[in-house]
Amino acid sequence: MLFKTNYSSDEKLIKGCLKGDRSAQRALYDSYSGKFLAICLRYLKNREHAEDVMIESFMKIFEKLPQYEGKGSFEGWMKRIVVTQSLMTLRSNRHLMMEVHVEEDHQYEHFHYESTDLEAEDLMDMVESLPVGYRTVFNLYAIEGYAHQEIADLLGISESTSKSQLNRARNVLKEKIASQQLKKKRING
Repeated sequence: MLFKTNYSSDEKLIKGCLKGDRSAQRALYDSYSGKFLAICLRYLKNREHAEDVMIESFMKIFEKLPQYEGKGSFEGWMKRIVVTQSLMTLRSNRHLMMEVHVEEDHQYEHFHYESTDLEAEDLMDMVESLPVGYRTVFNLYAIEGYAHQEIADLLGISESTSKSQLNRARNVLKEKIASQQLKKKRING
């Protein structure tokens, strides 16, 4: 008779994984795969690429688990591996390479926009539609909470390029939000 082990804490889950317990590994995967796939999809638009990176990330997590020192959040530690794996995929695939646009910043008008009933899903769709470089830096800074120096180190770019990419991403998003508001005004009168 098989008894399913209950992993009530990360500590028990980690110990089980370190012992090579398949049910612990499965429990870890089941607990975090949804969140981690969403992270991968933020960086890699293609679902197949994102799923591959998520699986590679879990393999890396299991491989590096003995290095986890219990300092800080276990989920945060794993999330860092997932983000790094996503960025490595971006850097290694030519067709996914980060683009750095050098257009002048003044090309963006300063849009004045009203508060809106913009849904979170609409905003995430706008972020997803950003060019790869803008989207990557925006995700790392605004969503993951990395500092510009960390982003620069992760992506192999300068800190000023990171700041510039973030600024341009914000400007494009402002433009998209203002455009959407204008469309709603035209429709609603």
